[in-house]
Amino acid sequence: MDRAENPNFLSLDLPASILKMDAVELTPVQKEAVESLRKFNLLAFRKNADNGSEYELEKKKVKEILKGDTFVELMKIKSKYGNGVVKYLGNEDAIDEVIIYGDSDDKGFAVVRVLGKDMNPAHIIQLMQAIQKSDYKGEGLGEIGEFLKG
Repeated sequence: MDRAENPNFLSLDLPASILKMDAVELTPVQKEAVESLRKFNLLAFRKNADNGSEYELEKKKVKEILKGDTFVELMKIKSKYGNGVVKYLGNEDAIDEVIIYGDSDDKGFAVVRVLGKDMNPAHIIQLMQAIQKSDYKGEGLGEIGEFLKG
C-alpha cells in the first residue's frame, strides 16, 4: 500500500525557510550551516490503539533501511519523548542528506530527510544549536504537531 494513501502516515515537503532563521543572530559557522540547507522531507507514523502491529512492522522496515551501509551514524538521540538517531549520506566534507529518525512507543515515529548542499557534521551540530537559539516553536508544522498529538 502507498504510504500517501495510508491514514496512519503523514508526508510533507518543507522549504528550509520554514525555520525562520534569518531573524536569529547567528555565528558565521551557524549562518553557513543554515545556508547549506535546501529542504526537509518528513514522513511520520502516528500510533494509536488500533494500529500497534502495523506500527511495529513499519518501524522495523525503516530501521532496516537505516541499518544499511549507505548511512553513516552521526549521533544517537535519547530524550523523554523517545529515542532516535542522526545519520547522513555522503562523505564528511560534503553531506547532501541528513536523516533524523525518532520513535516513541506511545506516539509513533518520524523520519526527517534534511536535504542540502555540501553540509558537514559540524554544520549539523551548529544548526541544532542555532535552532535552539531561535524562537522557532514549530510554526508551519501545525499539521505535523496535530498529527503526532493524535
